[in-house]
Amino acid sequence: MKYFAALSPMKDEEKSKAYREQHLDFIKEKREEGSVLMFGRFTDGAGGLVIYKGESKEAVEALVSQDPYIVHGARYLQLHEWDMQTDYTIN
Repeated sequence: MKYFAALSPMKDEEKSKAYREQHLDFIKEKREEGSVLMFGRFTDGAGGLVIYKGESKEAVEALVSQDPYIVHGARYLQLHEWDMQTDYTIN
């Protein structure tokens, strides 16, 4: 399983407000399914971040493209594979 950081910078603040509940429902559903590891908004209002789990970047991109924020043009999408570390290794 791979991890992917989906950054969603603000594109349209009004659309973000309008689709917020649908977006949160989407994230809740994907978290319950096991596709979302963690999520949160940026406190400066610039957007948010979701850490997804998936087999490939293409699979996660297809999943994220269903998020109401992306579907309705409220947010941009930047998707990066993330190498999650759970401990420190000093070389």
